[in-house]
Amino acid sequence: MPNSLPCPDKERKALTFKFLTPLWAGPAEAVIISRMTSRLDSLKEHSLVVADTGDIDAVERWKPQDATTNPSLLLAAAQDPRFRSLVERSIAEAGGDVAAAMDALAVQFGAEILKHVPGRVSTEVDARLSFDTQGSSERARRLIGRYEKLGIGPERILIKLAATWECIRAARMLEREGIHCNMTLLFSFAQAAACAEAGVTLISPFVGRIYDWHKQHRQVEDIPIEEDPGVESVTRIYNYYKNHGFATQVMGASFRKTGQILALAGCDLLTIAPDLLEKLAAEPGEVPRRLSPAQAKVSAAIERRRLDETSFRWLFNEDAMASDKLSEGIRRFDADARKLEKLVVSLAAAAPAVPEPG
Repeated sequence: MPNSLPCPDKERKALTFKFLTPLWAGPAEAVIISRMTSRLDSLKEHSLVVADTGDIDAVERWKPQDATTNPSLLLAAAQDPRFRSLVERSIAEAGGDVAAAMDALAVQFGAEILKHVPGRVSTEVDARLSFDTQGSSERARRLIGRYEKLGIGPERILIKLAATWECIRAARMLEREGIHCNMTLLFSFAQAAACAEAGVTLISPFVGRIYDWHKQHRQVEDIPIEEDPGVESVTRIYNYYKNHGFATQVMGASFRKTGQILALAGCDLLTIAPDLLEKLAAEPGEVPRRLSPAQAKVSAAIERRRLDETSFRWLFNEDAMASDKLSEGIRRFDADARKLEKLVVSLAAAAPAVPEPG
């Protein structure tokens, strides 16, 4: 039996699933089970895995390459008693300025996360600046400045901006200054094409929210993976980027089920929520690569699109799903940011007064 086992890859970190060993299994069966690679480990051979969470403990547990945050994730984390000290530290640092406290809070969480990942953390600019090029640029520079005061260089930070025309313009300027950007709330080919031309570091096309929209409009309970419009969108964007040699990386995001993740194995990066990381880690099995630069070259090539503002807005407007989901996403992030602000204000009011010197 041992001679028939495949030789494991020396670089692979196989997990031992002792709980999967049945009571009747003999030594040989137990060896086979213990050497099984989880789907998560197999996935990591094709794509960089990023944790999509503000939960520092979850990041420490899963040890991803990078991590991403957003206002919704920070709101959940800030309400957790485990991280109350970070919130209080941010409030004290801001000295009563709510906007400064929000920036400080995002950076404090980002700095803690960076202690547990070898790569980068994404920190999001206020959603209310989604249609303000100058405001987004200034906020990005402030966030980078706060990180630098903590001894963290810009090479470890990705500034998250909504993929609006205004923020894509902001990202173009920031990238030239050495500030790397992650364009989020990306639902359409128009957004992806404009981001590539702007030279942004990374885009986060949303799979799950595209899936949600089509499921609702088709009035169905589910859409098969082979027909999943979110998976199809990311695949198209990935192939377009690789065909035309863009340096911008593609990070699939916003997943609803593990099948969507596995269908995009080979995408540059995949940002995954802790519950789905848990499921992938618990499932033994190899994951075949679905996306690759070589495969992109043999796919149907899409003509390069150089969009000015007029053509961008028209092409984006033609995509009802993208128009709906971008607007909804900005509103949702703004709503959670306002809730976070209220939490910060209430905690600041409850904090003991600092005595005046002398």
